[in-house]
Amino acid sequence: MTTRALTKLSLALLGMIVAPALSAQDDALPRTEYGHPDFQGFYTFRTITPLQRPRELERFETLTPEQAAEWEEFENRRQNRDLIIDSVGGAQYPPGVISYNEFWYERGNKTIADRRTSLIYDPPNGRLPPTNEAGRERRAEYQQMVFESAGPEGRTTVDRCITGFVGGPPMIPGSYNNNMQLVQTESHVMILNEMVHTARIIPYADDFDIKQGKWEGNSIARWEDDTLVIETKGWYHTYNLRGMSDQAHVIEHFRRTDADTLEYDFTVTDPLSWDEPWSARLPLRASADPVYEYACHEGNHGLLGILAGWRRYEVMGFNGDGSPKSETGIVPTNE
Repeated sequence: MTTRALTKLSLALLGMIVAPALSAQDDALPRTEYGHPDFQGFYTFRTITPLQRPRELERFETLTPEQAAEWEEFENRRQNRDLIIDSVGGAQYPPGVISYNEFWYERGNKTIADRRTSLIYDPPNGRLPPTNEAGRERRAEYQQMVFESAGPEGRTTVDRCITGFVGGPPMIPGSYNNNMQLVQTESHVMILNEMVHTARIIPYADDFDIKQGKWEGNSIARWEDDTLVIETKGWYHTYNLRGMSDQAHVIEHFRRTDADTLEYDFTVTDPLSWDEPWSARLPLRASADPVYEYACHEGNHGLLGILAGWRRYEVMGFNGDGSPKSETGIVPTNE
């Protein structure tokens, strides 16, 4: 009885000590004049940790510090464009097609702090769920349209400098321009991505008021305690760089973990692409650099030439890649 009474007393005293400490920590969290946690600022989310767990690391959920250093060295070398031999290809580039040299890349050269082998944490294997039948059919139709270049709608939103790459939603690190700015007002949150100069102006709302689909989807925001939650659905397109359809639903969570870092966690649900949702998590680290203008223009200014080239091949009886047309006119492609 005496021991039990002392335990209760100890717990009570501990609660008296811990509660004010937690309250003090909460009070120390910077807040806007509207009472919300202040997440405003410039951030970078570049990292060499891939979205999906590489096959060679499929047995490892996390790495030791030594393994992480070895992986960083291997991956930085593999992706270094200056080390790719043009006639051989590499880093997903075929022979004869090598991208800009290494100077122009800022993909990040370190793993994330907890040394996970993928940004995806659900499914537990760290990889995207298998694409379902609806997703496979939609992607095949879209890829065929891109290959045939039937018209402006046949080019990707990336080609046309509309949206894509790392901008999201959801935001996923890529080769460069992994930078963003977050601004808060009393009624809205604004997320400006450096890639394709995408600005998402998001109202605080309890429910969607979707009047039309948008390239980045329709987003609404809310606060759950000190976590900023953004939901997005109602996309204009039926296929985008993430492989999502216009029925996709993305939920993003932003939470401060220290003075210089926000944790960014998101879940994608799309019944026309995957039979199960998938989730990923990565840090947004404060950046001393602002977001710069991304003057994307290649597909916008060059679209006339792109389409004219395809039309010329058609007149000559060729497919867009210069091969003879088949009798059916259907060209199988893995593009």
